Amino acid sequence: MITQLNIVGGVCILLALLHAVFPSYFHWKQELKALSLLNRQLMYVHTFFIVLTVFFIGLLCLTAAKDLVTTRLGNRIALGLAIFWALRLWVQFFGYSAQLWRGKPLETVVHVVFSLLWLYFTAIFFMVFWSGWKLYPFAH
Repeated sequence: MITQLNIVGGVCILLALLHAVFPSYFHWKQELKALSLLNRQLMYVHTFFIVLTVFFIGLLCLTAAKDLVTTRLGNRIALGLAIFWALRLWVQFFGYSAQLWRGKPLETVVHVVFSLLWLYFTAIFFMVFWSGWKLYPFAH
């Protein structure tokens, strides 16, 4: 389980770093120009905090994997992260329109890859939680 958490951690850090190219790749300067200053800044600020959150999840998995697996607090954090990534997986299908990827080869591959990635993250964190459930039930 620790190895899997380390893999999740490395991928999360890579995902966080990948966001650095979003503004230029998605042409945010031009695309967001029509938005009000508040909405434009909300996009940048919220993206920054999403990146920061994903980076810290990665750092946690790389530096405290053993604690996530072997402690009561780690068990509860793993449950929270399982829920976080399960919700992200749900958004992949119900928050984004299928028009963004259906019938487009590259976008379909990206959709499938990220769907599988969110499923993998959800499964790993849920397994970490479940493996500690007998040791650290909520009743105690």
